[in-house]
Amino acid sequence: MQTAFLKLVAADIQKRFGNDLSEIAIVFNNKRPITYLKKHLAEVYGQAIWSPQFFTIQEFFRLSTDDTEASPLTQFFHLFNIHNELLVAEGRQPETLEEFYPIAEIILSDFGQLDYDLVPIEQIYLELYDNTKIDIAFQHLTQEQQGFIRQFWQSFSIAGHSGVQERFLQLWKRLPVLYDRFKEQLKTEGQTNYPTIYRDLVEGKATNQQFASSFQHILFVGFNALNKAEAKLFRQWQDKGSALFYFDADAYYLEDSMQEAGLFIRRNIFQTGLVNALGDSPNIIGNRTSTVNLYASTGKISQTKLLYDILEQHHNMEQTSAILLADENLLVPLLQSLPDVNPNITTGYPLTQSPIFGILDLWMDVHLEISQFKRRKIPYQVIETFINHPLSMVSLADKLQIQKEIADKQLFEIALEELHLKSSLPQFFVPIENSAHLIPALILIVDDLLHSISSQERIRQIDNNLLIETKKTLNQLLMGFETVAPLSISFQIGLIKKAIAPINSAIEGDPLEGIQIMGLLESRCLNFDNVYILGANEGILPKTSNSPTFIPNSLRSAYGLPILENQDALSAYLFYRHFQYSEGIHIFYNGLVDESSTGEESRFIKQLEFESKFQFDRKIQQQTIQFADKAREIVIEKRGQVWEKMYQDFIVNQKRISATALTTYLQSPLQFFLKHIAGIKEPPSISQEFEMNKLGTVIHNVMEKIFLPFKGQQDFTPTTVLRREIDKIEAQVIREIGLQYQIELKTTHDLNSLQRIMLKIACEYVKMYLEYDINNYKAFRIIELENDNDYVLPFPIEINGEEQQVTLYGIIDRVDEVVTHDDRIISRIVDYKTGGDSIIFKEIDQVFAPNTENKAMVQTLFYAYVFEKKTGRKQLEPHLYVARKMREEGTLFSGKEGILTDEFLAFQKENFVRFMRDILQEIFNPDVPFRHNPDSMIYPSDPYTLFYREASKWGDAEE
Repeated sequence: MQTAFLKLVAADIQKRFGNDLSEIAIVFNNKRPITYLKKHLAEVYGQAIWSPQFFTIQEFFRLSTDDTEASPLTQFFHLFNIHNELLVAEGRQPETLEEFYPIAEIILSDFGQLDYDLVPIEQIYLELYDNTKIDIAFQHLTQEQQGFIRQFWQSFSIAGHSGVQERFLQLWKRLPVLYDRFKEQLKTEGQTNYPTIYRDLVEGKATNQQFASSFQHILFVGFNALNKAEAKLFRQWQDKGSALFYFDADAYYLEDSMQEAGLFIRRNIFQTGLVNALGDSPNIIGNRTSTVNLYASTGKISQTKLLYDILEQHHNMEQTSAILLADENLLVPLLQSLPDVNPNITTGYPLTQSPIFGILDLWMDVHLEISQFKRRKIPYQVIETFINHPLSMVSLADKLQIQKEIADKQLFEIALEELHLKSSLPQFFVPIENSAHLIPALILIVDDLLHSISSQERIRQIDNNLLIETKKTLNQLLMGFETVAPLSISFQIGLIKKAIAPINSAIEGDPLEGIQIMGLLESRCLNFDNVYILGANEGILPKTSNSPTFIPNSLRSAYGLPILENQDALSAYLFYRHFQYSEGIHIFYNGLVDESSTGEESRFIKQLEFESKFQFDRKIQQQTIQFADKAREIVIEKRGQVWEKMYQDFIVNQKRISATALTTYLQSPLQFFLKHIAGIKEPPSISQEFEMNKLGTVIHNVMEKIFLPFKGQQDFTPTTVLRREIDKIEAQVIREIGLQYQIELKTTHDLNSLQRIMLKIACEYVKMYLEYDINNYKAFRIIELENDNDYVLPFPIEINGEEQQVTLYGIIDRVDEVVTHDDRIISRIVDYKTGGDSIIFKEIDQVFAPNTENKAMVQTLFYAYVFEKKTGRKQLEPHLYVARKMREEGTLFSGKEGILTDEFLAFQKENFVRFMRDILQEIFNPDVPFRHNPDSMIYPSDPYTLFYREASKWGDAEE
């Protein structure tokens, strides 16, 4: 590696000043290089010396005043109050905080930039509001500057300004007065800000104007982009012989005016006249021919995974290394992907990417919902998010109990008064009745979090720091809110989120050991043997947007204010300087094109690749695609414990086999094993759509209660009596829905939105069933209604050449006799269906087959067989009441061979019994394993799909 910049600085200091550095101030742009320069000075001197004093530029300029620094929030509230005073003085209505807030940040930012660059406030804000005054007001400007200003004002000089334009022009007239009053207010309260400090120093208004003279020499190290205030002061101090400047530059971009990376240092040296204490810059980049490793990842986060592999293979503990984040949003994924490399992080851990922000953001969203819609119910997703958040500290037992209750009762919303959660945040869901109580309530949440963290065995210092800074910010907001009219909760929450977003906590480590992690800006002055740059995409390096401003680019150019091209030049410099010194250069970018990425590397990379002698070794991340073969299919052999359990359960203990179990096997033998042998139950869950099985249960129960009074009567009952039952349907359905969800329901007002849908559908279905009976039959007699105890039947099958028996059982919806309009009496077994079942089938062979095309027909014949065998009744017709289709298709099964009645029905009943015996014998055949049928339909709601969906895919891959 080339001699590091700070090593050169240390050697020059020793050469110039000898051993006594006590009256020297060394000033940097940021704190990080101070540690490194101290280390290099110790190496150069090799003995104890009087140390110089080290400052950041802001710390150094702060020596010029005794005023305290006003926080951004304090400045905001000062600005708001003064602005309203000016509006009132103009005879206008004062603005609310909500109206003023969107422009306040822009005004403060513009004020600061104008101070840093010493722009005359009166000129840029007051006199430039109309094109007609340009020639008079700007005779001193060049033709180019006047052109910029005319170009901007043309859009405002048309006749009849709109209301927005007029308001904007009035604001521009007002801003010079606002600026002066704002500065007076700060001064009155003994406060200041950095732009004011800079401007006061240049204009000779600083309290301690001669502070710099207390040092014999001031060394400014590693500066690049200077504002006009810095440039003027630096030149003054240099002319007095008290200032030296150490510029970190390379002739490659410094001497080529087309290279944007050298823009600012060229200005510093050739325009401002500052002298580089290190002399002429060498052409290091132009002469290097080393290899640069360029990695295109398949996604933003994938960059960190690639870096992990590279560090595992190549990281050298004896060399200095740094990970530079062009995209600082990659910090958290990076920390989650690092190998054991002893990291030290400069950028700080952001609150917005911490679990703390997650819980605070959830709290704000909850109370925004409550306040905006005046609701006293919380969606179940919020409760699940809360109890699963690590900082809520809800016990596992309580968590499982809450989840079970939500699933059992299908609670889509939970009333606030019913929330009784044992957590570290007992006030989390307490409603806020007054908007003035919002921030105090949030501060209480922060206090609870601090208490919860401090009670743990190992205090998490990062979390503690984040919470303390958050509390400070909230208190500042609270003090400001007390001086203004009451604010809406929604606006307060928006301002809180904006105010706490910049908070971060330093992650302490040794800046001289291990691998250093920082943003590109923090890497100024620093050099490393190896650098790993993440997020080097076009649009990120450099950024394509600038800070919001009321001053358009045309005016900014005329007054020499920073524009977007300046940001590009700074980014280029921060990037290029690492090519001067580092031997191992690894650059990563997201090569995937998506909504947030063009998939292109930064143009700085392309420029170096085209113009320099570096060799770029491009590598593209490949996602390996693995095809599994059928050997990985889940196959359960019927031997060992599997066979022992099957035999014990179904043969010895006579565990019952239902019609549903039989059709489950026909659909998927693997699912039959998982559900009925292994006993793997569906986990409790809540669906955004009501479950069809619950709808079916409600309808079945209501139908049973309607017909129950008629059960056992000897005489036939006219179907006309069912008309009076129609009026009772809604009340009965509401009662049944309440039973299903374990809640008390009396009227439709007690139902949530999905339950109302269920009520509507269930009422229509029950009404349809009753009207069908009324319209198609004269009378009825109920033989049996739903019962799951009596209809159990032993059924002989052959297992391993020996006769054994299994137990069949059926839940019979309804068995009746009906009188048709031509006075025929029909015995029926009726099954109600609420789904997409059909009475139509194509071929009977496709019904009595694996993956049957008509499960409902198989199940209904199963019920008929069990009932006839158990009771001795004969000639029961199987009828299927499918609400969606019964008006058009009727209720009798039919196919190409005929309608399932009379002799055709008797023949198919015998056919079904043979088929059922074959299937049951296959189930208990040790030579036929359980495996998924790849031809069967996989439904999204199937809870077992994870077990056999892959089996189907594997089969496809093999073919």
